[in-house]
Amino acid sequence: MPPTLTLKSGTSWDDAWQRCLTVAPEAFRDDRVLNLWNAAWQADGRALPAVSPVDGTPVAGPPRLDRATARQAVRAALDQHRAWRHVPLPERRARVAATLDALAEHRDLLALLLVWEIGKPWRLARADVDRAIDGVRWYVDGIDTMLDGRAPLDGPVSNIASWNYPMSVLVHALLVQALAGNAVVAKTPTDGGVACLTLATALAAREGVPVTLVSGSGGELSEALVRAPEIGCVSFVGGRDTGAQVATAVADLGKRHILEQEGLNTWGIWNHTDWDTLGALIPKLFDYGKQRCTAYPRFVVQRSLFDAFLAAYLPAVRTLRIGHPLAVEHPDDPYPALDFGPVINAAKAKELDDQVAEAIDRGAVPLHRGTPADARFLPGQDTSAYVQPVTLLNPPRSSPLHHAEPFGPVDTIVLVDTEAELLAAMNASNGALVATLSTDERATFERLAPHIRAFKIGHGVPRSRGDRDELFGGFGASWRGVFVGGELLVRAVTRGPAGERLPGNFPDHRLTP
Repeated sequence: MPPTLTLKSGTSWDDAWQRCLTVAPEAFRDDRVLNLWNAAWQADGRALPAVSPVDGTPVAGPPRLDRATARQAVRAALDQHRAWRHVPLPERRARVAATLDALAEHRDLLALLLVWEIGKPWRLARADVDRAIDGVRWYVDGIDTMLDGRAPLDGPVSNIASWNYPMSVLVHALLVQALAGNAVVAKTPTDGGVACLTLATALAAREGVPVTLVSGSGGELSEALVRAPEIGCVSFVGGRDTGAQVATAVADLGKRHILEQEGLNTWGIWNHTDWDTLGALIPKLFDYGKQRCTAYPRFVVQRSLFDAFLAAYLPAVRTLRIGHPLAVEHPDDPYPALDFGPVINAAKAKELDDQVAEAIDRGAVPLHRGTPADARFLPGQDTSAYVQPVTLLNPPRSSPLHHAEPFGPVDTIVLVDTEAELLAAMNASNGALVATLSTDERATFERLAPHIRAFKIGHGVPRSRGDRDELFGGFGASWRGVFVGGELLVRAVTRGPAGERLPGNFPDHRLTP
């Protein structure tokens, strides 16, 4: 019989919440978080109920503002921007560095909030916090040369980001934007992360960093956060449907924009024999249940290699460790070593289960399905947000799993016979952020890679968003606007010489770094 598990000591949601009240009482109330605008914490907005995907525990929900209040917040952010842009760079650097020190001091609390709010296993939650801190420190150390001959934008940067990386994507971006001389506005993701972002923002606001943090529906706040004339740049991370609406708005207004959208990242297998290396990589590709923009949910496999591929893939996928991220055998045990916990909510879990069932009903072949019996759960806990790993062969073209990113632990495999079919299948979603081609011959990789529509392409290794000086963007429908990463992130949120053309993906042209 498997051992009976219990919650690790000191890690309950109530424990985390009480620590938030102690660390940042200005930003938290007994039963809710506050919005931050006009340089003050505001007890406004209607707080929505929310539950943790981990086990259904009630957690803090976003205090959603109405359209009129959001407009006031943006106007106040412009006032902050006009003052902040004249603050000397050494002082801006000192304030951002002090924020990083505060984030590092409360690293474990920020990570624990990520576990409860978005279901990240402890290892990945701490990595998200560390990447934010370490990444911004790199900019603090090198910002002088990056800003040479450049100036802040005319208005604050508006940030609308998905829920999956609150620290290493959203907080990282906010602090670099502020370091470059801009006031910053951020909308909390609707699906999770509000407490973590509130704590991080409170630590930044204490150091005098001009940040605004508001909650609300995209439709309600779009006029203020996207269309408002005060906004100098819109930075968006999310799905293609919402991204297309934002893209239309910024194009109409001629506004600077950075729109990172989803794409079906693919891993091609062609004339390949190094199966040991591939097998070792498979579990890592399931980190956080593939709920990230650079996940690889699609394998495109040369038909003649399919048996060898399965011999490497199936044993690896059967090693995946899933369960409650805080469930241990004894209260003082270390955090469990898991590949992933829940998906973001029960509704997403049902959507994925329904898509898998429909794909199989229409002809897809199930090659692997995990079982709940193999997962680590607390006795009687709510498991409605958990999805066991699934692998399907040849999803039907009518299925969303054929052409779109599932954003969950669902792999699909497509078999091909020619190089032309390989490239067509790897480009199924009209553009992606990353892709990988496993092939023995370097010459084959160099010949085929230019025809794969992804910003980063690995030769037998996965690619990621990257940190520090690594650039990031997307091709096709996966990205609109200016590319980021490294020095390009600073250039994206500053003004350079007259007539400057920034590297990016635009409707009428693509300019690569």
